[in-house]
Amino acid sequence: MDCKKTENLSRCNCKYEPCERKGLCCECLAYHLRSRELPACAFPNNVEKNHDRRFERFAKLVSDGEI
Repeated sequence: MDCKKTENLSRCNCKYEPCERKGLCCECLAYHLRSRELPACAFPNNVEKNHDRRFERFAKLVSDGEI
């Protein structure tokens, strides 16, 4: 399978600079899962800007109907 980095970048809302994994979704996901987090694309922009990507934060957003 070929990586579609350019296409992925158009949808990437990650605010962390300089992230070497931007557009490389498989690497990004593996990196965040090791830390019990989800990547930026799982969160709305207003939450992503705070860099709080914990599973618990995602679950709260879901339970509050924000996602």
